[in-house]
Order: sequence, then C-alpha cells, then structure tokens
Amino acid sequence: MITWQDFEKVEMRVGTVLEVADFPEARNPSYKLKIDFGSHGVKKSSAQITKLYKKEDILGKQVIAVVNFPPKQVANFISECLVLGVVMDSKEIVLLQPERKVENGLRIA
Repeated sequence: MITWQDFEKVEMRVGTVLEVADFPEARNPSYKLKIDFGSHGVKKSSAQITKLYKKEDILGKQVIAVVNFPPKQVANFISECLVLGVVMDSKEIVLLQPERKVENGLRIA
C-alpha cells in the first residue's frame, strides 16, 4: 500500500502529441514521441504502442503521462516522461486519454 502523500508525488499531466517517429534502435517496437505539456514544456518519450497505433493515429492526440520521473535512456534516446496506457493480456498497450479535449499541461488528480 502507498500513502496519499506518495500518490501526490506522482505528477500526471495531459499533453498533445506533436511528433511521432519510428524508433528502430529500441529493444521492443516503439515510437519516439514529442509531447506538448503547455506551460510545462515539450517533452520526449519512447512508447511501445506500435501494435495498436499507426503514427498518423496518434499525431495530434492528447495523452496522459507522468512528467516528474528522471530522464531515462532508452537505446540512443532520452525519454523525459512516461506515457500511460492499459496493458492488455496480449501485451498490447491502449493509451489513456481524456474523454474530451482539455488544456495541455493540466494535472491528473
């Protein structure tokens, strides 16, 4: 069990995907994403979402990500946030998204 204080440390925010690129250097099939978090800046992320999403499907979509993890090196790329999704039994990832368009950078509570 975690405490409420532990949960409050996790900063999840909404951002819009600005760029999507193939990431052939990644160990598992992935995309490189550039995500606009409004006043919190633009951050890069590596996302293993290639099974269910084509690049054009996620360009311009809003996603939810944890933005206060330290940067993590994935192959030759520095990932600055963790895009959140549901892990299906088949290991496919379904992205978490707001059910309507909201302002980039808003915090998830």
